[in-house]
Amino acid sequence: MENRKSYIENNKDRFINELIDLLKMPSVSADSAFSQDVLNTAEAVKISLEKAGCDHVEICETPGYPIVYGEKIIDPSLPTVLVYGHYDVQPADPIDLWDSPPFDPVIKKTAEHPQGAIFARGACDDKGQMYMHVKAMEYMTETGTLPCNVKFMIEGEEEVGSEGLSWFVPRNREKLANDVILISDTGMIANDIPSITTGLRGLSYVEVEVTGPNRDLHSGLYGGAVANPINILTKMIASLHDEDNHVTIPGFYDNVEELSSEERDQMAEAPFSLDAYKKALDIDAVYGEKGYTTNERNSIRPTLDVNGIWGGYIGEGAKTVIASKANAKISMRLVPNQDWNDITELFKNHFESIAPKGVTVKVTPHHGGQGYVTPIDNIGYQAASKAYTETFGKTPIPQRSGGSIPIVSLFEKELESKIILMGFGLDSDAIHSPNEHFGIFNYLKGIETIPLFYKYFTELSKNN
Repeated sequence: MENRKSYIENNKDRFINELIDLLKMPSVSADSAFSQDVLNTAEAVKISLEKAGCDHVEICETPGYPIVYGEKIIDPSLPTVLVYGHYDVQPADPIDLWDSPPFDPVIKKTAEHPQGAIFARGACDDKGQMYMHVKAMEYMTETGTLPCNVKFMIEGEEEVGSEGLSWFVPRNREKLANDVILISDTGMIANDIPSITTGLRGLSYVEVEVTGPNRDLHSGLYGGAVANPINILTKMIASLHDEDNHVTIPGFYDNVEELSSEERDQMAEAPFSLDAYKKALDIDAVYGEKGYTTNERNSIRPTLDVNGIWGGYIGEGAKTVIASKANAKISMRLVPNQDWNDITELFKNHFESIAPKGVTVKVTPHHGGQGYVTPIDNIGYQAASKAYTETFGKTPIPQRSGGSIPIVSLFEKELESKIILMGFGLDSDAIHSPNEHFGIFNYLKGIETIPLFYKYFTELSKNN
């Protein structure tokens, strides 16, 4: 243990600087203007895996952005851990809400991160957490302590639906064969309260367009006489929830998993301060589905949210028009047993059915994925729990997450492996938001903890 800690201490400045260099690369997969940067980032990840000790590393082409694959097979009779992560990041918009440039990383101290945090797009989601595995690999190969085989599969399209990976995985089952899949793209409760994510919500993501007149119209000459697509769209969206904040789409809740009172009581044991939650977000009240707590609303219940809405004139000054079109992007977070394809179809049918005369509606599905729950009685979870317990001095709490990693359910289906979600980020790290950051403590603690997962998983596999 001390050897591992001393290695990290002796190399921490280099570890931090290498991550900063990676964060300077604007690998925004959603925007084609950054396509070369995404490709450059894939090459940088390839080089880092080679330096970390992988015997074979390649960039694998897909219909979309490439996958970086690496491996070190020390003995085919030993277990194999497959590490998944992604090198693409969310768009940085709105840029003006960042306190520092999103691709010019800076280190600042915060209340949650008194040792400092790296502020940059992708710091926590997922470059920082992915790179922990690269540096953990370096430690194990440099010190001769790698106890089993390891494979890496790092993709560049997680933030836009992982279509390339969905194509790649079924075609490369043998290459990707493993005994457990290890992912760090989630979080934990607090730096002094470790937790392991045991469930993820699914996702259905759509774009809607409401069209009225064939051109923008003068709001004085036509106002009140023709349907205004923006007015109509906002009414349609408002109708998607009732007064208790239940989603009103027929059939939406048909297959929702209902947790028992015992399971809900166990969830309630996790430390949580509603006052601190509201203070961190600068809000005076929480909001959500009636009959559920805040932690239940954002983890075990499905949701529907508008992610963006636009139409008409939004420039400086006034322009009195009735827009020809109005648009919105809508995401639905789903719980186990809700099929994202079914939910997308339910949404499409319902949204089209509530459109009044005078407008036409177009619903365009973007991407989605199934929810996932991993049991806590498998050796992968047990190995992760032992690893956290050793480095944090506390047994981690199993916790369901409100986030989604759509590709996870495909992994289990195609590769027939359990997925272990060893996240080290915090809810306050502002992923997908301006001023995203990742704590130095969390980054280094991840590098310290991950090698222990390999150790304990190998040991438990021998006894299983």
